[in-house]
Amino acid sequence: MPEFEVETLTMSAPATPGTPAPLISSLRIDSVSYDRKSMPRCKCLPVDAPTWGAPHTCSLTDFSVPDISLTRKLGAEFVGTFILIFAATAGPIVNQKYNQAETLIGNAACAGLAAMIVILSTGHISGAHLNPSLTIAFAAVRHFPWAHVPGYIVAQISASICASFALKGVFHPFMSGGVTVPSVSIGQAFALEFLITFNLLFVVTAVATDTRAVGELAGIAVGATVMLNILVAGPSSGGSMNPVRTLGPAVAAGNYKAVWIYLLAPTLGALAGAGIYTLVKLNGEEEEAPSQARSFRR
Repeated sequence: MPEFEVETLTMSAPATPGTPAPLISSLRIDSVSYDRKSMPRCKCLPVDAPTWGAPHTCSLTDFSVPDISLTRKLGAEFVGTFILIFAATAGPIVNQKYNQAETLIGNAACAGLAAMIVILSTGHISGAHLNPSLTIAFAAVRHFPWAHVPGYIVAQISASICASFALKGVFHPFMSGGVTVPSVSIGQAFALEFLITFNLLFVVTAVATDTRAVGELAGIAVGATVMLNILVAGPSSGGSMNPVRTLGPAVAAGNYKAVWIYLLAPTLGALAGAGIYTLVKLNGEEEEAPSQARSFRR
């Protein structure tokens, strides 16, 4: 009697289409730079085999991942930027209307918490850039395709203007409190916006693009950095760090004082922050021996 060898397959079910990856995972995927079309696809289930005992090949990582269209990414970017600008601008407006009720700490918390929740809720869809300076910087260091940059920037600007006019309708005539204008000299305001955006992009590039960072904490790390920067620069320059944080409220309030600072300085700071982290991070030859992925739970 001839002997037959039956191959045993170990198969794990693919994730339900449309379900985001868990925040705590042993596998890090860069939510702002990976291309889902490049993910491997599985044809290992033996439904088309002549017999169930027929040998066939299968890769355990060969499971299809649904593609996220650019339209959905732009939609998520619009909603995320709307939430961020609405919350970050509402804090100073409420402060103005109710005689410093929120204080500087409250303004910083509004922006930082908004950034954190938007990153955690939309980061797996669009990457949660929320900032044209960040989008340009990531494209410059090859973590984001240049072809998508115009669409992202249009979504961010339009969301900022919509959020600002919504605030104007709700809080009129106190819209001026949400406009970022310098209370120091032009040079000092420019330097502050450059430096705090440098800090922000250094942190964002680390937690969003480096697989050795604890990716589960990306939202918390970015939100904390936003809060810290506003505590440092808020009374002086407004702590914008984001061209659309200034542009939308400026359009709604009709106040364009020194607006060029908030368009240029954050973009230069973002390019510097992303570029410096790219230069200092470890490359493949300098990495330590493979170990378990770093996680907040371990």
